[in-house]
Amino acid sequence: MAVLTDFLLLAAKVSGYIVYALLQWVKKPTEKSIRNEICLITGAASPAGLGKLLALEFAQRGATLVLWDTDTEGNEKVAREVRNLGAKTYTYTCDVSRREEVYSMADDVRKDVGDVTILVNNAGVVPGKPFLQDSDEALERTMRMNCHAHFWTVKAFLPQMIKQNHGHIVTIAGSFGLFATGCLEGYCASKFAVVGFHEALSHELKAKRISDVKTTLVCPYFTDGDVFHDCRTRKEPKTLLSPLNPDCFVKTVMQGILQNQHMLCVPRGMYLAAILKNFLPWDAQVIIQKLLGMDKQKQHLLNEAFSLSTHTWHTRVTCLWLLNCRWKFSSRLVFTDRLVRICVKQP
Repeated sequence: MAVLTDFLLLAAKVSGYIVYALLQWVKKPTEKSIRNEICLITGAASPAGLGKLLALEFAQRGATLVLWDTDTEGNEKVAREVRNLGAKTYTYTCDVSRREEVYSMADDVRKDVGDVTILVNNAGVVPGKPFLQDSDEALERTMRMNCHAHFWTVKAFLPQMIKQNHGHIVTIAGSFGLFATGCLEGYCASKFAVVGFHEALSHELKAKRISDVKTTLVCPYFTDGDVFHDCRTRKEPKTLLSPLNPDCFVKTVMQGILQNQHMLCVPRGMYLAAILKNFLPWDAQVIIQKLLGMDKQKQHLLNEAFSLSTHTWHTRVTCLWLLNCRWKFSSRLVFTDRLVRICVKQP
């Protein structure tokens, strides 16, 4: 009888949470204030990247910014823009894939600025070649940057958040942390890993009743300006699959953070895709990828030495293969590789 009672109570609570979640879609929740919060963003130096745009959004709301990146010059440029909005801003040159460097910089931040209360893990890289052609070192670097770096930053800043029962950890993952595609094995593995880490961490905080340390997982589709923006799928469903506008996207992400949203998929169609992936047979998933042209996706960076961050420039490059996809009336996806020279200043 006790088991039946527990089951009925569980069913009632689950139903209640489902109804509550649905209501959040139609009713805008209250947004919290982040004035005077200390926000650390990794991978902040890209001129048009998510890190920079988030820094500007946080600055407009009165937060103190701490910007980490390997690109010292780019980081300072972003910091100047942030300071123009009146926000206190501190920059540090840090490779978050290096554990000891993260811990050392974290100590410096605590001494110079104070305890970080909002951590945005945004930095990441994409391997430069298909799996079997990529070097072991490049694959290891992908895992260190896209996954292990989250271990080190969270270990560095979470204890103080727990002590104060106040904080927020934001994980910028990606749609390839929810479902995979060919030719991106290393990247997908790293993103699946960080999604698992984030979810496990969220469960642990709940189990320990640390109620005011919030977590937000962000899983976006491609955005204009990142390294995937030219890897387009079929032309017909363009309204559903076109790359996201970075400015609109970052406002959506910021809204999710301020509302303490646990998971944020952008566009919302990504929620449906993630659900279907877990229900549909494997062969059904394969034909859907073929229909959308995803089975033909091609990694277009030259090699690991020219790797770009998904969210920031970690290595300056002089040339980049861009993938131009077009759908012909013969229902055959044709790819044309074009070499485009991007003039950048050498480091």
